[in-house]
Amino acid sequence: MSEPTLSPEPDPEHALRSRRFIQIACFTEIALIIRVGISVAAADWEGAWTLSAGLSAILLCFWLNRKGMTEAANLLLLGSLTIVISFMLWIGEGIFDVAVLAYPTILIMSGLLLQPRYFFAQFILILCAVTFITYTELTGYHLFQTTGTAFVRVTDTVLILAVTVGSVWVMTHDLHQVLQQLKQEIARAQTSQASLTFLAQHDALTSLPNRLLGRELIEQAIAQARRNSRRIALLFVDLDNFKTVNDSLGHTAGDTFLMEVAQRLSQSVRATDIVSRQGGDEFLVVLTEIGDLDAINTAATNILTRLTASFSIKDLQISTSCSIGIAVFPDDGKDFDTLLRLSDIGMYQAKESGRNMFRFYDEKMNSSIAQNLHLTSSLRQALFNKEFVLYYQPVVELQSGHLIGAEALIRWQHPERGMVPPLDFIPAAERSGLIVDIGEWVINEACRQMTAWRAAGAPEFVMAVNISTVQFRRGNIEQVVANALALSGLNPACLELELTESTLIQNAEEFIKTLHRLKTLGIRISIDDFGTGYSNLSYLQRFDVDKLKIDQSFVRRLGNGTQDRAIVNAIIQMAKSLNLTTTAEGIEDENIRRQLIELGCDQGQGYLFAKPQAAAQFALQLHLKAEA
Repeated sequence: MSEPTLSPEPDPEHALRSRRFIQIACFTEIALIIRVGISVAAADWEGAWTLSAGLSAILLCFWLNRKGMTEAANLLLLGSLTIVISFMLWIGEGIFDVAVLAYPTILIMSGLLLQPRYFFAQFILILCAVTFITYTELTGYHLFQTTGTAFVRVTDTVLILAVTVGSVWVMTHDLHQVLQQLKQEIARAQTSQASLTFLAQHDALTSLPNRLLGRELIEQAIAQARRNSRRIALLFVDLDNFKTVNDSLGHTAGDTFLMEVAQRLSQSVRATDIVSRQGGDEFLVVLTEIGDLDAINTAATNILTRLTASFSIKDLQISTSCSIGIAVFPDDGKDFDTLLRLSDIGMYQAKESGRNMFRFYDEKMNSSIAQNLHLTSSLRQALFNKEFVLYYQPVVELQSGHLIGAEALIRWQHPERGMVPPLDFIPAAERSGLIVDIGEWVINEACRQMTAWRAAGAPEFVMAVNISTVQFRRGNIEQVVANALALSGLNPACLELELTESTLIQNAEEFIKTLHRLKTLGIRISIDDFGTGYSNLSYLQRFDVDKLKIDQSFVRRLGNGTQDRAIVNAIIQMAKSLNLTTTAEGIEDENIRRQLIELGCDQGQGYLFAKPQAAAQFALQLHLKAEA
């Protein structure tokens, strides 16, 4: 089936020339009809026939224009008029005839109807006609006679002027329309330019000044404050749980949430203050013309109050909060970049302090940030230079004292500082995300070492490895474990992953799925530091874990009173009811060991049995001749 043929779009210029032709041809036709009537009345048959021929040519021009041949109609119209007028001069008074006034009118028509090249051709045709008639008169080749009465002369003059006025009216009318269209186009262009300027300088979602315009406005506020010796405060506002809203309700709801936040921020400050969107869930607020720090406190508290009020999104009431960092000009910094950096530091300090609060920048924060950056860089270099080592602490059966497992503990062998304990670098590794790569190295190294000991004749026992919450959430943990087992050839039953209670509540459903995939590998799962976090029986019933490790803070206080003993006893009895093994951490004396045995604890580790040891020392405890 053939596709329908689309009619071509009309050419605006062609339509304009066609309309002009109809208007001018009508003026001319009326004038010629009147002039033919006058010639007939005066018995001027030669002039009447000549003018009638012109009328016939105009009718043919109308037909051509109706057929879409407007250019041909224009050429025929102007050409026939030139011939008619030239013949009227020939049978009349020559260049002294009133009809010669029609030549300028024909040129005006040509300018309106013809393209430039045809206009010049028309001009040359008229020039040739005038030159020929003048030449014949001067040489006497043709004798021109005075014809017509004064009435005819006046009538001819009036008719020519009328046609000329009509042509000029057409020209001025079109020019007026063009000017009106030009004004409209200019107005639309100005509106578009204003819209583009607004879009370029404002956030498309919230209509607040964007990063570029915000910077410009803040720099202007700083310059004015400098001239007036006044203070201004830059508040870096970061939403605390925007990702949760975005992930749970969708991006459309997230956009609605951000628009509402922007509106509340604008309503929280004065009209003279500045609110801009820095990007994502970050906003900048500048308080201008502030008198003292109390005014900043009041404004920041007002923002916190406004944003903690619930939001209605998709018929749901959503509670949120924000963290605010504050830097003051000129106390903290004298330019925008410095104030932005310092307020950002203050904002992160507010988050680390518990969120839903504001913090003023101070120099201690900057020093802490610099140290953290240096530590992160050193950790990355340590991973590359293989400066990390594993120490192993034995896990024993409390009744017999037999070794039944070991916990792999990471240490950093720093080239200058010596052995660095994990508490000094693990938090920084988690904040930077390096814990994912470091944790993968720990799993691989522990599996490799365990396989080497087994090959050297060590008995089979369980190797426990700590898994960070960050690593569990961001790393592909099941793939990492599967690869480590495959590379080392270790029996999966010999590997135990220790998770903290905080890991369990990150995303319960996703955690269960990941946990089940790990369990299908054949490894064991234990909950580390149990009792210090979200101890919940329903979690333990849902999660397929094998062991609870009682936190050392409870174990060490067993001899201090009945309350701590009751807590440890409750944990052990709960574990037994769920068929879970219990391991007590931090056992340092024989009295604690005996009490744990009385309570029914299965396993233990601590300095009473052995401190964490390097692989070579641990191999001696396994009665191996040499470490593999």
